[in-house]
Amino acid sequence: MTFADVACFFVFGILAAYGGFILWRLFLKLDSERYPVKSFGELGQRIYGRWFGNLCNILQSLQLVFNVGIIILQNGQGLSQMAKFRLCFSGCNVVWTLAGMFLGQIRTLQKFGSIANIAIWLNITVLIMTMAFAANSPPNYTAVAYSGPVITQAINVQAFENQLNGIMQIVFSYGGAMIFVEFMAEMRRPMDFWKAMAYSQIFIFIVYMFFGLFVYSYQGQYVVNPANQGISTYGLQTAGNAISLTAGIIAAALYGNIGVKIIYNNIFVAIFDFPVLTATRGKYYFAIFVIVYWAIAFVIASAIPQFSALSSLIAAVCIFQFTYTFPPFMIMGYFLQVDAAKDDGEFDINNPYAHRIDSWTDISRWKRAVFYNIWHFLFAAWNFLLTLACLACAILSAYSAVNTIVTAFQSSSSAAFSCHSPLDVSS
Repeated sequence: MTFADVACFFVFGILAAYGGFILWRLFLKLDSERYPVKSFGELGQRIYGRWFGNLCNILQSLQLVFNVGIIILQNGQGLSQMAKFRLCFSGCNVVWTLAGMFLGQIRTLQKFGSIANIAIWLNITVLIMTMAFAANSPPNYTAVAYSGPVITQAINVQAFENQLNGIMQIVFSYGGAMIFVEFMAEMRRPMDFWKAMAYSQIFIFIVYMFFGLFVYSYQGQYVVNPANQGISTYGLQTAGNAISLTAGIIAAALYGNIGVKIIYNNIFVAIFDFPVLTATRGKYYFAIFVIVYWAIAFVIASAIPQFSALSSLIAAVCIFQFTYTFPPFMIMGYFLQVDAAKDDGEFDINNPYAHRIDSWTDISRWKRAVFYNIWHFLFAAWNFLLTLACLACAILSAYSAVNTIVTAFQSSSSAAFSCHSPLDVSS
């Protein structure tokens, strides 16, 4: 982790906190007891309409299924390492897919609460073990294509594509904004979320920063992602993998639970009139959906067996939008609509549009939206520029991730649905 990485991690942490604060403020403004906001898509829909709500729901579903696929890939790599690459890699992925299909049958998030808390401490244990092992064993040269002395640099000039992929790994660590609204909907007091987010962001920043600097100082250019699979001593490597596999399958089951519910409720219940999940038939459908969901995740993990490139791709396409692009875009639209409505009449629920003196097709409404309050205008302009910057970064990063995946398939011995583990570069 170079000086540039530290600076980027700090800046992206500040922007992630900014985005979380925006979501918190919008939730307080737009939520109500009669018409509660229960998801990110519902919050976005109240500002820009159904099209934006559908976009949020699609990206949210895509991110969750890819997250499950990434965990299947990570656990498959770990299991293949534990077996010293004697097991078929796709078979290793199948093992965790079947485990997820079984664990995913838990329907309520309440039952995941204590299990998810255990997973957090398991991950912390893996981080501590990885640092201890990295300090007392050489890097895992088997997982890379070369060997030599460890080199660490304060400033490491790399290709622009590699820098973007590295930034997306930073974005991945701040990827919780996707379900912030769901958390707020479950909390009774508004400040509970803000305090929880502040503590978690600080915790993530301190732990990840220290961990990255520590491991890089010992392994330098040989650091792999995930870092615990970069330990060369088999016994130590296996100990880290064993704990990481347990934490990973718990996290994947949690992502899968939320992902299945989002798809089922927003598409099949709302559009195709499927029964709700609390109904008897709904429970049967949920069980089937879990199996299909994990099967799709298995296809993703086995078709693109490049962990860092795959995580960079989903970070650029989905995570970046929820954490960095959508919040400023949404707060900009909110203030524009509030100022545009200043001269409207009293709202009539029986005739929702009768109170408007003009519409968005009239220049007068746009004038009020932009120039009614100079401070709102400046704030909206800042968020507009931030939205454009985030979109540009996301598009470039998505292109870089796709290009990295294509290059990896062309140059690596690892292929889609292959029995050869991507960590075994010895043959």
